[in-house]
Amino acid sequence: MGTSSNSLPKIVTGDAGYVLEDVPHLTDYIPDLTAYPNPLQDNPAYSVVKQYFVNIDDTVAQKIVVQKSSPRGTHFRRAGPRQKVYFEPDEVHACIVTCGGLCPGLNTVIREIVCGLYHMYDAKRVLGIEGGYRGFYSRNTINLTPRFVNDIHKRGGTILGTSRGGHDTTKIVDSIQDRGINQVYIIGGDGTQRGASIIYEEIRRRGLKVAVVGIPKTIDNDIPVIDRSFGFDTAVEEAQRAINAAHVESECFENGIGLVKLMGRYSGFIAMYATLASRDVDCCLIPESPFYLEGAGGLFEYIEKRLKENGHMVIVIAEGAGQELLSETLHSGHQDPSGNKLLKDVGLWISERIKDHFSRQKKMIINLKYIDPTYMIRAIRSNASDNVYCTLLAQSAVHGAMAGYTGFTVGPVNGRHSYIPFNRITKGQNNVVITDRMWARLLSSTHQPSFMITKEVIEDSREEGPPAQMSDDNSSDDKLVTKEIGKLT
Repeated sequence: MGTSSNSLPKIVTGDAGYVLEDVPHLTDYIPDLTAYPNPLQDNPAYSVVKQYFVNIDDTVAQKIVVQKSSPRGTHFRRAGPRQKVYFEPDEVHACIVTCGGLCPGLNTVIREIVCGLYHMYDAKRVLGIEGGYRGFYSRNTINLTPRFVNDIHKRGGTILGTSRGGHDTTKIVDSIQDRGINQVYIIGGDGTQRGASIIYEEIRRRGLKVAVVGIPKTIDNDIPVIDRSFGFDTAVEEAQRAINAAHVESECFENGIGLVKLMGRYSGFIAMYATLASRDVDCCLIPESPFYLEGAGGLFEYIEKRLKENGHMVIVIAEGAGQELLSETLHSGHQDPSGNKLLKDVGLWISERIKDHFSRQKKMIINLKYIDPTYMIRAIRSNASDNVYCTLLAQSAVHGAMAGYTGFTVGPVNGRHSYIPFNRITKGQNNVVITDRMWARLLSSTHQPSFMITKEVIEDSREEGPPAQMSDDNSSDDKLVTKEIGKLT
């Protein structure tokens, strides 16, 4: 088989500013591959479908809010079954690996990849790689069948186990080659997807007929381009239980404060959406919105004001918020095996600071309860919405691999599942845009101050980056740019 070191992004341009950021295909570096009719056309389950296959020219627009003079913009290849496949059923030897932290829905994705290969394409050799990336070369494998995975979606965690780090490209690809694996399904966050991209590059360099497919997983919803990550809906729903408990605790004591820490290392989506859903939260602190504690307009002043007004309050804080205030953490440089900065417990830290402040002031006696449901949320099974979403992700991944696409991640873009090149997923991060209307809705709900002094806000759409994917008001962000933030004390 031929090899090629050229794996530059595949860009296709068209009329009126149309740009397709295409994904690689096995025929890009193995041009003589044989194509076969898709067995779905004979699948009785699909007999009622009016159109079996996705049109080869179907693409999905990244931006759907446009003006009449706007160029057509960036598009991605639409996910779904194709008329031709590049693997025969008996030829398929697939493997599935889960990497990084836990997230609701992992077992559902595993189940639906296995069942999709078996029931849609009659492909019956599927291996589970135990223990993350290092499982390729240091752990046993599990033979996965529909019977084996039948009920795993009812459990949290991952039946395959997981780990951080352990990415040794040569050992992993050697293992793939030695085992005769030709479809690799990799479930994990941005670090895992970067690892998947490197694996794809090495497989391409060796000229192997192996499709590498990523399924994005991050409970924080911080992966760019896609609308949302699986497990996010479940996390927001489960976070309500912790917020409700904090609200009950705070209401039942004089000057009661319920403090809840939620996940969100770099992105505050869980904290923001849980706050909006609850309506019992008086203050939400996220990594994207700096805050300060003391002085006029600070957090302590707001807490005192809220307690005088209501007699109690609930604070939600994302784990990555306020890290600039923890100077020791900021300069420690410690990282986990996935390369993530190790954070100190900001919830515990800020609860002690609040207690110390009111103890020194001696103006009022507070009763603070700190709740950290982080690992409880990560470990639960996915809810109904995420189960359906995981099914669509898994089936889209299987369709793409069978059609010969490789080096891509699957996910919804503006509600349509798409195949997205690895480089688009790994080069940025999805963050809450605090000049967006969704954050304004939160401020309106909690009545908290912004904790920022905006000295100059100008109209300059060229300087503002693309809005967060979860926003429903994409056009609003192009108008507001914060030019200077007042010094935080």
